[in-house]
Amino acid sequence: MKALWYGYLTGPILGVFWAFVAATTVAVLLSFATGGAFRPGLWGCVLMGALVGLAAPENRARWLLAAGAAVIGFALSYTGLSPIHVAGSVGAGGHLAAGAGFGLALVWPVSVMMADAPRGALTRHEWEEAVIRFLTGFGYVFFTAAVAIPFYVMVMTSLKTQGELIANPLDFSIDLSQGWALFRSYEELFRDFNFGQYMWTSFYVSVLTVLITLLFSIPGAYAVARLRFRGQKALGRSILLIYMVPMIVLALPIYIAFSMTGLRNSILGIVMIYPVTTIPVALYMLQGYFRGLPSEIEEAGLMDGLNRLQVIWKITLPLSLPALASVSLYVFMIAWNEFLLAFMLLDDPSKFTLTRGIASLNSSEVPRQHLMAGAVIATVPVMALFLGLEKFMTRGLTAGSVKG
Repeated sequence: MKALWYGYLTGPILGVFWAFVAATTVAVLLSFATGGAFRPGLWGCVLMGALVGLAAPENRARWLLAAGAAVIGFALSYTGLSPIHVAGSVGAGGHLAAGAGFGLALVWPVSVMMADAPRGALTRHEWEEAVIRFLTGFGYVFFTAAVAIPFYVMVMTSLKTQGELIANPLDFSIDLSQGWALFRSYEELFRDFNFGQYMWTSFYVSVLTVLITLLFSIPGAYAVARLRFRGQKALGRSILLIYMVPMIVLALPIYIAFSMTGLRNSILGIVMIYPVTTIPVALYMLQGYFRGLPSEIEEAGLMDGLNRLQVIWKITLPLSLPALASVSLYVFMIAWNEFLLAFMLLDDPSKFTLTRGIASLNSSEVPRQHLMAGAVIATVPVMALFLGLEKFMTRGLTAGSVKG
């Protein structure tokens, strides 16, 4: 059954909502890119959003309407009805970019949302489809902004000088004419703040954490998944309970115990405590994968004369490489990014991990761009590692989810 109000109100309402999304997105992008002041306008978004939503153009009319919206947005940018208000110090180029960007960001998504919704009455299915497309588009924009904006601000701030930050803290544009001088903060970190040593310490501590975690979690997960013993099910279900205990609750007992045993302020202490935080989740991930492997293959190996350890080494582990890769990557990222224990247990700068070294930059005596540069140095390697091995991680996380 078709309802008239679906057709006549859905387009304008979604158009108005999306106009605010488009105006906010374009305003933020232009503010970051130029250092000028751009902000969404209430009545301009309502007016243009409603008109575009009501038009709901077909494919052949999208670019025509987008061009018209860009021209109208540019013209309105000089008035109080502007969908994006532009500061008086911004020239005509800024007005043109705001109008054109808003026109494209408004017309194209709204026309996609309303592509299968004919003018006039709509069925409930057609109405729900348009709303779902709006929510999907909003989700993409929102979560992309939530991830990209902090990272962009961090990178741009690290490329500034102290004078530029003081002159305009909200200007996140960069002057490319400076060339390699843009990276002066990174050079100073490695030259004056010993960040090369911090990175090396974090690297080998993370690698050792991965190796120790696998050494204990592989036989433990295999035992829970394959062997039969009293309390097996209870143990398998309670593994993650250890991981769910907040580390801040254990911080004081760990600090006292390590101080009494002389392990505080030592790399050995860090290498001993990090696997404690990663073994439970590794056990949980691997036991699910081991259960998904065909037991007949291992039984055939036992019948051929292999003992249980040889079965694990020659049969189970080769078949579990995707899961081992995902667990190793996950554990490495946990150890690389760990801060609380490093901050609590390490006082000697020569033994700092990377996160502990970054915390030492959070001081009024250290320029803010150095802190942001340190954050970039900590983020980029593990991000590159994750993106490069993401397919292995995804395969390993999902491979044991279906038994068969």
